[in-house]
Amino acid sequence: MKNKWGKLNFTQGKINGKIILVGMVLLAIAGLLMTGQDFLRLILDGDIDKIRTAFTGNPLNAFLFMLLVMMIQNSFTVIPLILVITINITLFGVVNGFLWSWFTSVIAAVLVFIGVRFLFKDLLINRFPPRVLEDVQTKGFTYVFQARIFPFVPTSLINILAGLSTVHFRHFFLGTMFGNFLFFIVLSLIPAGILSSSFSEYELGMILFAAITVFLGLRKVYLRKKRSIINEPLEGSPSKEISK
Repeated sequence: MKNKWGKLNFTQGKINGKIILVGMVLLAIAGLLMTGQDFLRLILDGDIDKIRTAFTGNPLNAFLFMLLVMMIQNSFTVIPLILVITINITLFGVVNGFLWSWFTSVIAAVLVFIGVRFLFKDLLINRFPPRVLEDVQTKGFTYVFQARIFPFVPTSLINILAGLSTVHFRHFFLGTMFGNFLFFIVLSLIPAGILSSSFSEYELGMILFAAITVFLGLRKVYLRKKRSIINEPLEGSPSKEISK
């Protein structure tokens, strides 16, 4: 049996491998919830100083722990994204913190996408209107990209809708990669001290979304105008007669 996943075809054996991988991730999250309750409480309380102190001298544990935190954020969106990025920047520095936030967000989104598409599709498919899933499939990359930079759409919802739809994995991956890169750059400006902390992630996201929307709109108008100029017949050139 083969299942089409974008342009890639996965045999049943490979799908079983994906299921095992997702199962391992879910077990890791369960282990985190059982053994790392104190750290999760610190994160939910926003006590960044205590988190930094707890991981002093243990960079590997910090990287792994924040990877799992991003997994939870992409699965349930119970932890504010700006808080996760702020903790990463506090622990690893501005550049490394941003890159680790971005990298783990893409990995987490892909794993949730795989889990929904191959494990939980039958369980979740009836919870969303078919027209919403059709919209995701039709727009593909554009839908995922715009949803990533629009702050009012939960990250977990994007992953779930994409997994339930038949959108190509390539479109989901590229939309997530580029959308998160741009959005995370903007969010990283707050803990980096470049922007005032009075800005919320929603305000910054709206600014980014508006800027990109205006850019894409102007680009579309420019390309349409350029296309019309190219197709316009040159002045003085003989017109072609249309035979009837």
